[in-house]
Amino acid sequence: MKCVIKKWLFFLLVIIVLFPWPYVKEKQVKAEGSQDDSIEFQHVSVHDPSIIKGDNGSYYVFGSHIAAAKSTDLMNWTSLVTSEYQTPENNPIYGNLSENLAESFKWAGENDADSTGGYSVWAPDIFWNKDYAWDDGSKGAYMLYYSVSSTYIRSAIGIAVSKNIEGPYDYRDTIIYSGFTNYETTDNKSVINKHWENTNIAELIADGTLDNVNPDWFTSEGNYNNALYTNAIDANILYDENGDLWMTYGSWSGGTFILPLDKKTGVPIYPRKDGKTSDGRIVDRYFGTKIAGGYGRSGEGTYAVYDKETGYYYLYITYGGLASDGGYQMRQFRSKKIDGPYEDASGNAAVFPESFNLGPGNFPSNDDHKEIGNKMMGNFLFKRDFGEDGSGIGTGYMSPGHNSFLIEEELGKEFIVTHARFPQQGELHQVRVHQTFKNKEKWPVPTPFQYAGETIETVSEKDIVGDYKYINHGKEITGKLTESQWIKLNADKTVSGAVSGTWKLYDDYRVEVEIEGQIYDGVFIRQYDPATAKWVMTFSAMSGEGVVIWGSRGDSKSNQEVVASVKAELIKAIPTEVIKDISLPTQAAQGTAIVWVSSQPEIISNDGIVTRPPFGSENADVKLTATITLGDAKESLSVMVHVLAEEEGRLTAYYDFNDGFADRSGNQADAIVTGDRIHNTGGEVTFAKGIAGNAAKFNGESGLKLADGLIASNKYSLSLWIKPEEITEFTTTFFGARTENNWISLVPNAQNVTKVWSHNGDQWYDAVSDSIIPKNEWTHFGFTVNEGEAKVYINGEEKFSDGNFPDVFTTVNAQFSLGVNYWDMPFKGLMDEVRVYDGLVLTETEMQSLFENPVVEEPGAEEPGAEEPGAEEPGAEEPGAEEPGAEKPGTDKPSAENPQTDNTGKALPNTATNEYNWIIGGLFLLAAGLSISLVKRKRAMKVK
Repeated sequence: MKCVIKKWLFFLLVIIVLFPWPYVKEKQVKAEGSQDDSIEFQHVSVHDPSIIKGDNGSYYVFGSHIAAAKSTDLMNWTSLVTSEYQTPENNPIYGNLSENLAESFKWAGENDADSTGGYSVWAPDIFWNKDYAWDDGSKGAYMLYYSVSSTYIRSAIGIAVSKNIEGPYDYRDTIIYSGFTNYETTDNKSVINKHWENTNIAELIADGTLDNVNPDWFTSEGNYNNALYTNAIDANILYDENGDLWMTYGSWSGGTFILPLDKKTGVPIYPRKDGKTSDGRIVDRYFGTKIAGGYGRSGEGTYAVYDKETGYYYLYITYGGLASDGGYQMRQFRSKKIDGPYEDASGNAAVFPESFNLGPGNFPSNDDHKEIGNKMMGNFLFKRDFGEDGSGIGTGYMSPGHNSFLIEEELGKEFIVTHARFPQQGELHQVRVHQTFKNKEKWPVPTPFQYAGETIETVSEKDIVGDYKYINHGKEITGKLTESQWIKLNADKTVSGAVSGTWKLYDDYRVEVEIEGQIYDGVFIRQYDPATAKWVMTFSAMSGEGVVIWGSRGDSKSNQEVVASVKAELIKAIPTEVIKDISLPTQAAQGTAIVWVSSQPEIISNDGIVTRPPFGSENADVKLTATITLGDAKESLSVMVHVLAEEEGRLTAYYDFNDGFADRSGNQADAIVTGDRIHNTGGEVTFAKGIAGNAAKFNGESGLKLADGLIASNKYSLSLWIKPEEITEFTTTFFGARTENNWISLVPNAQNVTKVWSHNGDQWYDAVSDSIIPKNEWTHFGFTVNEGEAKVYINGEEKFSDGNFPDVFTTVNAQFSLGVNYWDMPFKGLMDEVRVYDGLVLTETEMQSLFENPVVEEPGAEEPGAEEPGAEEPGAEEPGAEEPGAEKPGTDKPSAENPQTDNTGKALPNTATNEYNWIIGGLFLLAAGLSISLVKRKRAMKVK
């Protein structure tokens, strides 16, 4: 028996050693609400993703700024490039970008107009053309239909091809131009002659394809008529039901057009003649047939797909602006014919009516087309309320758009693939994949959460009844965030809570919901909620007006459990010391109500408004009492909050670097040398001759961490001297942050100007000067904020003044640094005479004094005999230019894959080192077991 046990133990040890347990990922869908199967997603940033399934079985997305990525499961993505516009002289996808696309760049997109200093290569569509004919007689090519652009209308679409899906892709042709004029002229910051003779139209006339130009292309002044004709970007290639090849394209301006293509070359078969369709749409000799949009209204990123199951061509278009506050959102139409007419669920035509015609130009503030098109998805947040499992604010997107669509016949599934930005994360964007299901009217409807391998299956009514977070996407074109509300799907088939109505389950998993007179049809499906790491019941449905609603089931807890959870979280959430207003939630999980009462409402009101005791008064202690109620469950909570009295405005820190990194004001500890990020170590900062005495010399790999809490108000001033050796985009000089999403940065170069850049939650703010400060010269940089009024000074002269600057420093422990932040390349050069004032706003005269007298003790004081600016640093080399195209706030941005928070002591990451530690430990145990077994065996032999 003992022998058998030993053998089994030995076998078990071998299994432990050889099987890499930490890598095991459960793929089976768990029961609703289980938490033992959290799913890891690997996300990538590819703007305007075009999806394809390659011949190797992997999925690929290609996007703007020559970014691309691949995946085997649509959940875990690997980038094909290390950064946008990676090594343009030897790019893995385009090779030498400038040389390869030189013909297209003659018209737009390279160091020209609004692409000055870099490239604008946008929104390629990836397509496998089995009929493409190579010069060697072989057939079949992966084709990239890319766009180059220099203004909102001067653009072109080109073709690059490869036999390998991962490239490199070789240039073939530039096929459509826009933004041309009928006279010779150039755009601002451009030398390109915009006359139509500099496009391929001249060649098409010469070879007889076109008779001449269409006079309607031009206004009476000879400019491009973009009210009727499009901006040539955002191509999309597809086969029709007969196997013929087509291209849709176009952005804003005159709308979306479609052209047939030659299957052997991929170039357009131009109509040659002008006319109109039977329903009155434009047919142009060059641009093709109009199928959507027009008259300068928002509408871009067109993607069409043929669904042989329904016999419909589905057309997707994105309205709004692409920034996080731009209201980007996906719309949907369909037609039985590839060239239209396309209509939405209400029967609205995709081509905008002539009543929209305001003449040439784009009109981003106009939203009179908001009712046209089924709205698939806009800004939303499944808000995580107090008392719910998980952490963070919840799951949601800002400005999801420019989608592609994949009908995956092998899986029997359909997917909408988009890029999205995120609440409170600014311009950070990533690819998201959502499964779609058709409602009874055969409209594809997206599910609420990103795809996690789920498959639709039969559900029962008992699985459905419960509390849901509810989103109604509506029809608005808006940058506002739609937050979830709580509703309940009751056992008696009624809907109650934030909205009222009825629901029913039919055909195993289909749902019909009637809410306030509108009927929505769709499906129930269990999906993975990333915020709670649970599988939950969800529903998605669309109305006959093209409005999409979503629901995600919340925790299944009793009222008392919910109230207890809310109380526990509130205890941790309410700050013990404040200087600014505090958030006092009034609603929590499942509709829990919270009522607050303050012991001193004149200091902290019942809704969290803080009025600090005046300067010279004592600090105040306020008791806040919360009554938490859900149904018959009720609890109360009291917390003490210490409110700091206002302080007198003062110089809080002064670093002149004549005594190392000491604060000359005596208020703060010495500055600390960092590595290449604000929390990294290992750097080196030395000293050199400064504007007055010594200056700190930054080597481009290091920074200085200043004391916390230098600014704790919405009134402050900054003054410093800088002498950059290199000027790289987004590199900071002075940086201050409440969190990684709430900060200010004094930046020598951000988008070709020196400015103060701020991010506060979802709000961006640019306080810009009129130029970039010079390299290898001393420049005085000043900045003030007075209750939202911001001013920028360069060498004592005011360069910017405007209101609504965000209130960033609302805590007493904000972090500050010189030369480094959380993301970007560190500063290289000199800094000197760094002054920080809190509660004190310097005037222009005082800033001028600090410029003229660098070492003056206080602004406006007598000159103390300042030294002349230091001599030029010897041996300064001309730096290489930073690659353009970086996204805000620069490189190595915080994200799910690259968090910038400190390790909290939870599980180690699944690195190779950590995995091999398991294996080494197992080998040790195995060796120990074998040794013990051998010793016992020898002893047994001796006894014998």
